[in-house]
This record gives sequence, structure tokens and C-alpha cells, in this order.
Amino acid sequence: MVAAAFWVWQSDLARLLAQTGWLVRIVLLILVVFSILSWAIIYRMYASFRRANRQTDKFLESFRAAERLPEARPLATAFPASPLVAVYAAGMKELQSQVGGKNPNPRGIPNPTAISATLQTAAAAEITQLERWMTFLATTGSVTPFVGLFGTVWGIIDAFMGLGEAGGTSLRAVAPGIAEALIATAAGLFAAIPAVIAYNHFLSQIRRFAARMDNFAVEFLARAEKLYA
Repeated sequence: MVAAAFWVWQSDLARLLAQTGWLVRIVLLILVVFSILSWAIIYRMYASFRRANRQTDKFLESFRAAERLPEARPLATAFPASPLVAVYAAGMKELQSQVGGKNPNPRGIPNPTAISATLQTAAAAEITQLERWMTFLATTGSVTPFVGLFGTVWGIIDAFMGLGEAGGTSLRAVAPGIAEALIATAAGLFAAIPAVIAYNHFLSQIRRFAARMDNFAVEFLARAEKLYA
């Protein structure tokens, strides 16, 4: 019974799509492209954030279990998806430049402020990487309803113009054209709603990573000052 209802709905939808005008079809094509791209981005970002969260937890366990500051390269190989690894590598590079062979006094950190600034800069760069697809999701969520509404308005105008040319006066005569036009609004909402939900979800994930990187920067600097005191 469900399959029969779906077949009837699909056939009605196909019939309405076949009767739409050329401009409404272009609008629907644009909305389909937006929807496909947004779903692809949602899937990719979901997998990326899931992997980054898992590897970040493991990286923090490894970092906190080590007695000294471990080398950055093995950690980058073991946890490539964690944004904290890039922050750690930047901090280690700055730290080694201050307490390395060029420093006549290997004890003590000459400029902790520079290390803190390096950590913050690296964290900002990682946040930018995490946000690289957010603009498209925001654009999809805000623009596609209006694109669909434009298609609907144009379809309704076309339906009433056809009604006027035919000389009809009943709602029965104009109802099919309005139904065809409303498909564009439905398509716009279909593209926008998942994009908005995903945008809000990923925004919370990015804020969580930003907080974790800020906390890690403080933890890294405290560990470095303790080791080189």
C-alpha cells in the first residue's frame, strides 16, 4: 500500500514537473544542484569532524601521558585529522627556536609571549580550515527559499496570464498552474532546511574545537614553562 501511494505521488509529481514552464524548470535545476552539493558537504564535514574528534581525544591522551614534550612529526603522522596537532607543531617550532642550540642559556623560556602568540595564530588558521565549507551551507540555507519563491511567483504569474488569455474565471482553471508553481517553493525549502540544521550543528562543533585549542594552548605553555624552568 505504501509503495502504491508512493507511485501515485511520484506520477503526480512527474506530471506536474512536465507541465512547468522553462523558467521554473531552471529554478528547480538550480535548487537540485544546491541540494546535492549541500548534502555532499554535510556528509564530508560530518565524517571530518567525527574523525577529528576521535583523533583529538587520542592526541590529548598521548600528550598528557608523556613526561616531556614529544616530537611533533610522529604525532602529526599518527593523528593527521586533529587540528590540535598543527597547533602543537607550531608551538614546538617556536619553543625549539628559543631554547635550541642557538640559545646560549638552554634553561628558561626567553619569550613565552611569542609562543602564546604562535599558538593562537595556528589555532586561528585551523579554525579557518574547519569553516571552509560553512559559507556554502549558510548561503544554501538563506538563498534557496527565495530562489524557490521566485520560481513560485513566476509560475503563478504565468498561470494567471494563461487564465486571462483563455478567458476562464474559475479556480479550477488556475489551480493546476498554481500547484506547478508551488513545487519551486517546496524544492527551495527541501534544499534550505538540511543546510540550516547542518550549519548550526557544525558551528557548535567549530566552537567546541576553538575552546579545546585555547585550553590546549594554555596547557602547552604551562608544560613548557615547567620543563624549562
